[in-house]
Amino acid sequence: MQDLMKFAPYLLMFVVLYFFMIRPQQKRAKNEKEFESGLKVGDKIITKSGFHGKIVELAETSAIIETMSGKLKIERSAISMEMSAALKKA
Repeated sequence: MQDLMKFAPYLLMFVVLYFFMIRPQQKRAKNEKEFESGLKVGDKIITKSGFHGKIVELAETSAIIETMSGKLKIERSAISMEMSAALKKA
Protein backbone atom coordinates (compact mmCIF):
# COMPACT_ATOMS: atom_id res chain seq x y z
CA MET A 1 0.00 0.00 0.00
CA GLN A 2 2.85 2.37 0.82
CA ASP A 3 4.45 1.69 -2.54
CA LEU A 4 1.26 2.81 -4.20
CA MET A 5 1.18 5.97 -2.10
CA LYS A 6 4.71 6.83 -3.26
CA PHE A 7 3.62 6.81 -6.91
CA ALA A 8 0.21 8.43 -6.40
CA PRO A 9 1.45 12.04 -6.94
CA TYR A 10 3.23 11.03 -10.16
CA LEU A 11 0.17 9.18 -11.39
CA LEU A 12 -2.04 12.15 -10.55
CA MET A 13 0.34 14.51 -12.38
CA PHE A 14 0.22 12.32 -15.49
CA VAL A 15 -3.59 12.16 -15.42
CA VAL A 16 -3.85 15.95 -15.08
CA LEU A 17 -1.26 16.45 -17.83
CA TYR A 18 -3.18 14.10 -20.12
CA PHE A 19 -6.58 15.75 -19.63
CA PHE A 20 -5.34 19.36 -19.78
CA MET A 21 -2.63 19.15 -22.44
CA ILE A 22 -2.45 15.95 -24.48
CA ARG A 23 -6.14 15.18 -25.05
CA PRO A 24 -7.16 18.70 -26.19
CA GLN A 25 -4.21 18.78 -28.62
CA GLN A 26 -5.25 15.44 -30.12
CA LYS A 27 -8.83 16.65 -30.45
CA ARG A 28 -7.69 19.85 -32.15
CA ALA A 29 -5.48 17.92 -34.58
CA LYS A 30 -8.40 15.65 -35.46
CA ASN A 31 -10.67 18.66 -36.11
CA GLU A 32 -8.05 20.30 -38.33
CA LYS A 33 -7.61 17.10 -40.36
CA GLU A 34 -11.39 16.88 -40.86
CA PHE A 35 -11.44 20.54 -41.92
CA GLU A 36 -8.62 19.99 -44.43
CA SER A 37 -10.30 16.95 -45.93
CA GLY A 38 -13.63 18.82 -46.16
CA LEU A 39 -12.26 21.65 -48.30
CA LYS A 40 -13.71 21.96 -51.78
CA VAL A 41 -13.22 24.11 -54.86
CA GLY A 42 -14.92 27.48 -54.47
CA ASP A 43 -14.48 27.76 -50.68
CA LYS A 44 -13.31 31.15 -49.46
CA ILE A 45 -10.43 30.74 -47.03
CA ILE A 46 -7.83 32.63 -45.01
CA THR A 47 -4.34 31.20 -44.61
CA LYS A 48 -2.45 31.18 -41.32
CA SER A 49 -0.24 33.93 -42.72
CA GLY A 50 -3.27 36.11 -43.49
CA PHE A 51 -3.84 35.67 -47.23
CA HIS A 52 -7.49 35.78 -48.28
CA GLY A 53 -8.52 33.77 -51.30
CA LYS A 54 -10.81 31.30 -52.98
CA ILE A 55 -9.82 27.71 -53.69
CA VAL A 56 -9.42 27.09 -57.42
CA GLU A 57 -7.77 23.64 -57.41
CA LEU A 58 -7.15 20.95 -54.82
CA ALA A 59 -4.45 18.31 -54.77
CA GLU A 60 -3.72 15.68 -52.15
CA THR A 61 -1.57 17.91 -49.92
CA SER A 62 -1.76 21.31 -51.59
CA ALA A 63 -4.26 23.82 -52.89
CA ILE A 64 -4.18 26.61 -55.44
CA ILE A 65 -5.97 29.71 -54.27
CA GLU A 66 -6.92 32.78 -56.23
CA THR A 67 -6.20 36.10 -54.55
CA MET A 68 -6.59 39.68 -55.73
CA SER A 69 -3.03 39.62 -57.09
CA GLY A 70 -3.04 36.20 -58.76
CA LYS A 71 -2.88 32.53 -57.95
CA LEU A 72 -0.85 30.95 -55.14
CA LYS A 73 -0.01 27.33 -54.44
CA ILE A 74 -0.12 26.56 -50.71
CA GLU A 75 -0.15 23.50 -48.49
CA ARG A 76 -3.54 22.49 -47.11
CA SER A 77 -2.10 22.66 -43.60
CA ALA A 78 -1.47 26.40 -44.11
CA ILE A 79 -5.20 27.13 -44.22
CA SER A 80 -6.51 28.46 -40.93
CA MET A 81 -9.53 26.60 -39.64
CA GLU A 82 -10.60 29.31 -37.17
CA MET A 83 -10.22 32.32 -39.46
CA SER A 84 -11.86 30.53 -42.41
CA ALA A 85 -14.82 29.55 -40.21
CA ALA A 86 -15.16 33.16 -39.05
CA LEU A 87 -15.11 34.28 -42.71
CA LYS A 88 -17.95 31.86 -43.54
CA LYS A 89 -20.08 33.26 -40.70
CA ALA A 90 -19.61 36.87 -41.81
